[in-house]
Amino acid sequence: MSEHRRETRQRVFLKGRIVFNNGSSSFDCLVRDMSSSGARLIMSDATTLPEAFDLYIPQKDRTFRATLRWRREDGIGVTFEEPARAAPTKASEIAATEASVTMLLRRVGELETENAALRRLLASMAQPGDSASAA
Repeated sequence: MSEHRRETRQRVFLKGRIVFNNGSSSFDCLVRDMSSSGARLIMSDATTLPEAFDLYIPQKDRTFRATLRWRREDGIGVTFEEPARAAPTKASEIAATEASVTMLLRRVGELETENAALRRLLASMAQPGDSASAA
């Protein structure tokens, strides 16, 4: 099997979390062998997996985009599609949330101003005896 790999996997014993369905489905697994391009995972029970999913490894604070390559009774083999992403830190989540909220509040203010101007325009068009309606 190792002849098919580009690099040797290191034996590890790490907790992992398989996440799919846009984050609505997930379950725990064990990462037993790992390299920068793939891993062997052990799951507690047989389950149906999509071809691609995210593998989060809390101890490494990394999320890998994984593709299912093989399945056996003792586990599954995956390859990683892209370099690992660092899990967001609390500070970065807060900063991103604050920036998003600020942008949203600014946009809401712009839309409220535009809405008020349109209401005034509609009110002036609806009043009888208006110079526009007399012409």
